[in-house]
Amino acid sequence: MSNTTLKYENLWHSLVADKVKFSAIDQDQICDVCIVGAGFTGLSAAIHLAEQGKSVVLLEAHHIAYGGSGRNVGLVNAGTWNKPDFMVDILGKEMGESLISALGEAPALVFSLIHKYQIDAQQMQVGTLHMAHSEKGIPELEDRYEQLTRRGVNVELLKGAEIEEYSGSKQIPAALLDHRAGTVNPYAYATGLAKAAATLGVKVYEKSPVSSVNCLKKGEWEISVLQHKIKAEKVIIATNAYAEGDLESYRQSVYSGGYYQVASKPLTDDAGKTVLPYKQGSWDTRMVLSSIRLDKENRLVLGSMGFAHNKPAWYLKSWADRIQQHYFPQLGKKVEWEYSWCGRIGFTDNHTPKIIEPAEGLIAAIGYNGRGITTGTMIGKLFADYFTADTPPEIPIPFFSSIDASKCNYRQGKSLFIETGFTLYHLGQCLKVIR
Repeated sequence: MSNTTLKYENLWHSLVADKVKFSAIDQDQICDVCIVGAGFTGLSAAIHLAEQGKSVVLLEAHHIAYGGSGRNVGLVNAGTWNKPDFMVDILGKEMGESLISALGEAPALVFSLIHKYQIDAQQMQVGTLHMAHSEKGIPELEDRYEQLTRRGVNVELLKGAEIEEYSGSKQIPAALLDHRAGTVNPYAYATGLAKAAATLGVKVYEKSPVSSVNCLKKGEWEISVLQHKIKAEKVIIATNAYAEGDLESYRQSVYSGGYYQVASKPLTDDAGKTVLPYKQGSWDTRMVLSSIRLDKENRLVLGSMGFAHNKPAWYLKSWADRIQQHYFPQLGKKVEWEYSWCGRIGFTDNHTPKIIEPAEGLIAAIGYNGRGITTGTMIGKLFADYFTADTPPEIPIPFFSSIDASKCNYRQGKSLFIETGFTLYHLGQCLKVIR
């Protein structure tokens, strides 16, 4: 195991030289739409509203992409965690197929925004690999392949020499290559969206926590932030699993789980060039999945479910060593781990997002289940269209009329249960009890 000091620091931030900064709100405002939360959902909604001529105030309690948007793996995935047929089973054929289609097109929306606004998101539009961690994982991929190809999706099931070529590992017997997808530096993507929003006239404020949101009368909302008031016709709550203060009640709709990542120093030798040579981001079929990707400087970035801030560095490094040496033994035992960071995922019981519309003119989205880049960008656009179109579009996501109606039962117990399970599973990997 390497003796390199592991920094508890977000790698994605270090790879963005031109960090965007906005001031805190310093005066009262009047706007068409006020958005709370400057992650993928809020930023996408702000851009699409501004493109349609609406005046927008965007409020962030901390800094741009403070929450899951700046901390995640950076996989620009198509679809949800659920298999397509299961989505139809739980949502019905019409809504299920509509959501499958919308999320299938979401990566293209992400990359189109990057192109349109010339964002340096460190993007690699080369697809993603869902990899079988052993022979036991192959049926899972075969089932997904059948369901996706039945719907005309451009995916390939790789096996044999082909998967070794793509992954750089002899331990992976099969993988599903999704050509719609890719990777980004999520923080770079989010800060690029913020710059684009500002150029479109969106008033963006950081370090501006909202203390209350109240309806004064139909079509008039008052948002209190610091010592100031914002009057808006409509409000979007885009805080997902990071809602705070007066808005923390929205988190009752999900239970939280952590996701941590560990990044190496750049792989510079010939062995390093064999790892994911075509730069696809990937994740495996383990019970508690591992994500595997490279950053723009060829660091190996590994991730899995669970929180990192409550675990010692030796634990995280031991886990990373175990995953690296299992999949990529050609790198030897001298990989140096440099960064570690963690984010929070909002889970729903059926791994499907929720829309909460407690009153006319107020709407919120929550529960992206680890698919925030594409889901958030898509929902942000849908919300913009929902508030501006003469005939609002149908949003293929379950709507709830109140927080109570969308409430996740036993959420704290579920969070504790899964975190305990993740910790024990990873400890088993470190001890080589679990393969």
